[in-house]
Amino acid sequence: MKWLLLLSLVALSECLIYKVPLVKKKSLKKNLIENGLLEDFLKQHTPNPASKYFPKEAATLAATQPLENYMDEEYFGTISIGTPPQEFTVIFDTGSSNLWVPSTYCSSLACSNHNRFNPEDSSTYEATSESVSITYGTGSMTGVLGYDTVRVGGIEDTNQIFGLSETEPGSFLYYAPFDGILGLAYPSISASGATPVFDNMWDQGLVSQDLFSVYLSSDDESGSVVMFGGIDSSYYSGSLNWVPVSNEGYWQITVDSITMNGESIACSGGCQAIVDTGTSLLAGPTSAIDNIQSYIGASEDSSGESVISCSSIDSLPDIVFTLNGVEFPLSPSAYILQEDDSCISGFEGMDVDTSSGELWILGDVFIRQYFTVFDRANNQVGLAPVA
Repeated sequence: MKWLLLLSLVALSECLIYKVPLVKKKSLKKNLIENGLLEDFLKQHTPNPASKYFPKEAATLAATQPLENYMDEEYFGTISIGTPPQEFTVIFDTGSSNLWVPSTYCSSLACSNHNRFNPEDSSTYEATSESVSITYGTGSMTGVLGYDTVRVGGIEDTNQIFGLSETEPGSFLYYAPFDGILGLAYPSISASGATPVFDNMWDQGLVSQDLFSVYLSSDDESGSVVMFGGIDSSYYSGSLNWVPVSNEGYWQITVDSITMNGESIACSGGCQAIVDTGTSLLAGPTSAIDNIQSYIGASEDSSGESVISCSSIDSLPDIVFTLNGVEFPLSPSAYILQEDDSCISGFEGMDVDTSSGELWILGDVFIRQYFTVFDRANNQVGLAPVA
């Protein structure tokens, strides 16, 4: 079954505001399990989930990256590129800055079962001689850069630079249920200096506010969206609390503390975190995450997952992240994920050292609980409990 999404244009308060609906698909891990490949895949690869946070070092890593638990859940939106439009399903990723899709130039196995952009079929395509290479936590691509019209949620973004993959090594992207990635972080981390989609939208005056916002629904809730150029208060309760961006690369912020029952369990004295829609779990330094897993009674099973008794959901306390003086609690039902008849911890160990110290990744486990505004105009992140 091919998954397609309808894109809708929504005007609110006479502002240009565009919503892109997202849909959840079968995860990469489930695809590997169903094909009997998960165990072999985990054995054959040395984990380095932090690689997408080190663009310079990433080029030296092996092309094939491991499957990590944080890729267990993804959110997708459909965009189109070219004239006439060619459709692609992409992850809207605030942890990277490039747009790329598979292309007819690509001979890798991973391209054989995904939509591929054919530049010869687009009358508005403009080629370049520039190359691009991107390594993520569990996958990589190399290719060329080109320009064309990109349509996202009703916006017609002309003269947009994007990557056309020529190689997508390894198994990860073959089993990934998305075609490409649309990065929404700052241009400073964009591979090959390519202008990100949102920057191009803003530069062309296609949105009225220099910000975008995200709502990620839970399993039993409706309608995930990415909203370009506006904020819809119907998605959250109370008021937005703003946290300054501490480093304009990823959407990086300062965490004051992480506590349980009023006691510090990690991030003593403060730490840095990235708000990343492209990471499914909530990741942090391995030693700190080990402490949290111990606090909540999670233990590692034979496949490397941190499992926990489902009955714990009713007895464990909230884990509280304090950001810019405001508490953002995660309830056990948020940080314990139910998969079929088992439960796993929503926390994942990941050692990411930067010039500002060890980094935490506030992924979808966190974002599902808090409507999130990514404000480029004021370099801040707005958070409010989902409605």
